Amino acid sequence: MALSAVERAALDRVLTDPTFELIPLKNVREQAAALPPGATVSVTASPGKGIEATVELAIELEGTGLRAIPHLSARMIRDRAHLSELLTRLQDAGIDRAFVVGGDADEPGEFLDGLSLIRTMAELGRLPKELGVPCYPQGHQDIPDAALEQALRDKAPFAQYMTTQLCFDPKAIATFVAARRAEGNSLHVKIGLPGVAEIPKLLSISARIGVKDAGKFILKNARFVGALLRSGGTYRPTDLVNKLAPLIADPAADVLGFHIYTFNNVPATEAWRQAALGK
Repeated sequence: MALSAVERAALDRVLTDPTFELIPLKNVREQAAALPPGATVSVTASPGKGIEATVELAIELEGTGLRAIPHLSARMIRDRAHLSELLTRLQDAGIDRAFVVGGDADEPGEFLDGLSLIRTMAELGRLPKELGVPCYPQGHQDIPDAALEQALRDKAPFAQYMTTQLCFDPKAIATFVAARRAEGNSLHVKIGLPGVAEIPKLLSISARIGVKDAGKFILKNARFVGALLRSGGTYRPTDLVNKLAPLIADPAADVLGFHIYTFNNVPATEAWRQAALGK
């Protein structure tokens, strides 16, 4: 696919300094070591590991010179006191940023969704300086589209950017962004991009996060699993990135960057990114 000079420059911009998402598994430090110096790293929250594991890892990675963004999973946080404790720990480590999700938990505490957590942080005067929220160009398996859109409208005044779910349809992403801009949403956009993944790697991650969490993982990433199978076992996002170039080059879209879902396969993903920049 031939790109214009403007589109090529836009891709280089978002490929130069993306956000890399890591899962707090045993191999996470090995994976983090493969990141470029000073990279932005988004640390997910897993029901099996608990929110403390996310906060502890974010603090550790921040201490190595990376720029950590912890996922604050609303349903994993017990109450206001627990929230304040977590925010204080992050603040003491110099982390004034977060990505708020509703999350999963068998027995949720005081906060049943991301919006209630965000509103509580605002009431406490503890909103992070940099706050991101999720958005869903292709919907959510459990939440109606109208509810998703209203939740995003309600969160927008508190946040600085929205990150898209894994999505393999550039037209769906462009349509979603245009619709949000038409209704006045001015949040920056991070486009969720799958990194390089192989079937054995995906199965390994599923095994490590546990049978119950693995089922949720596969369900949430069903489109990704399908794309992986169709790719012959190894997926690379080159074609998707090229098709996203016009959107990224459009100033009205205000695409801040890529959020790369690495699936803890950083070396292969980073090699792909460097090659893409080389082009």
